[in-house]
Amino acid sequence: MLDFTGIRTKKISLNELTANLEPSDLVALTDEMVDRVLQLIANATDADVIFKPSDPAANDRHAADPAEVTMPWTLGHVVVHTTASAEEAAALATELARGVALHGRSRYEIPWREVTTIEQCRERLDESRRMRLASLGMWPDQPHLETLAELWGGLAPVNAMGYFVIGLMHEDDHLGQIAEIVRQAHAARSH
Repeated sequence: MLDFTGIRTKKISLNELTANLEPSDLVALTDEMVDRVLQLIANATDADVIFKPSDPAANDRHAADPAEVTMPWTLGHVVVHTTASAEEAAALATELARGVALHGRSRYEIPWREVTTIEQCRERLDESRRMRLASLGMWPDQPHLETLAELWGGLAPVNAMGYFVIGLMHEDDHLGQIAEIVRQAHAARSH
């Protein structure tokens, strides 16, 4: 998997991190990421999916309901959130690769309260993998890597490669959260 430490510490740019990547590398990186999440939830149960963990640092500033801003996320919530973000990044990267300037968001997130079983989480991850890999099939043989898009958080504008990878980076940001939810759920079950 890519090491995002340099991006997080602002020692390198996303463009520098992705400079030597090819679209085929994005296939391998997607498979690695989805496989990693599946590995983290391999022993999870249905009860773990809806388990409400302790997360004193919870702060979802984008929550639609103000009552949910500091609400800890369930495993189902994290899975639908990370897959939706990675799919959005993949869809927008496809537009950039085709030379199309970005013109808005491309996001759909399954309502997290509807995800209540571990099988639903696994199916969501498999579906997300399929969708992301399919998006790469829409890239032209010679992607328009000169077409850039603005990001957030002070990151430099990125091309299609960087935009796709930002979805993987976001998913990577949540791996520790997934592992901690599963750990807490297993600990609660064993008591």
